[in-house]
Amino acid sequence: MNLPQINTNLFKQLRFILVETSRAGNIGAVARAMKTMGYSDLVLVNPRFDDALQDPEAIAFASGAQDILANARVVGCVSEALEDIHYAAAVSARLREFSPPVLSPRQLAGQLVAQPEWRAAVIFGNERFGLPNELVEKCNVLINIPANPEYSSLNLSQAAQVVAYECRMAVLDGAGVALTPRLPVGEASEVGFQGEAASVEQIEGMYTHLEQALVQIGFLDAGNPRKLMPRLKRLFARAQLEKEEVNILRGIARHMTGKPGAKD
Repeated sequence: MNLPQINTNLFKQLRFILVETSRAGNIGAVARAMKTMGYSDLVLVNPRFDDALQDPEAIAFASGAQDILANARVVGCVSEALEDIHYAAAVSARLREFSPPVLSPRQLAGQLVAQPEWRAAVIFGNERFGLPNELVEKCNVLINIPANPEYSSLNLSQAAQVVAYECRMAVLDGAGVALTPRLPVGEASEVGFQGEAASVEQIEGMYTHLEQALVQIGFLDAGNPRKLMPRLKRLFARAQLEKEEVNILRGIARHMTGKPGAKD
């Protein structure tokens, strides 16, 4: 079996997204954690205070990583933060009933270094409330750090450091193998031709289109949807959809409704 190509560009391709962060010091500490592991792409979504990137506490906690703060972006929504991203990983200590597949940081790192074409993002929630379920369901995977079950409390920058470290080591070790939750660590799946990975935006558009079609044909009750869409999202998250596969699913939705649907 051919060894997979190692993604040595991961240091430039991996984005760290912080959602509604409450403490400026945590933003600076995450910037420091990123820089020590060689990463630089930081995006903040609606930080809960003004001038987050210029806050004195953020600058102090960055401790030499002020360039990461200077080049970071502040955006108004997660969708904007995920523009041009093919693979999104939500980081959370809390498991959900309808989460996407659950991976450890090391398994995530194995996937990312084996996929040179992917632009990926790891998403961290608010210090107190974490990430909302609806955001987690949009992601390809849920990252759970296997900490001490009797005391699994990691602060924001510690969690970012663990993820950044594992991704760095996967690149340096040259040991990345395409993993899925159903395969043992280190074992790759031979699936033949692989097309272009679908972006998070493309997949979300497909979900919206499919949901509209299911409502129109009477399979989904819009007034009482129960948990159909979260289950479908979990199903498709395991598939790591390609762009052409998303187009096929949208084509099916168009035939179900008799309408062209939104453009990709």
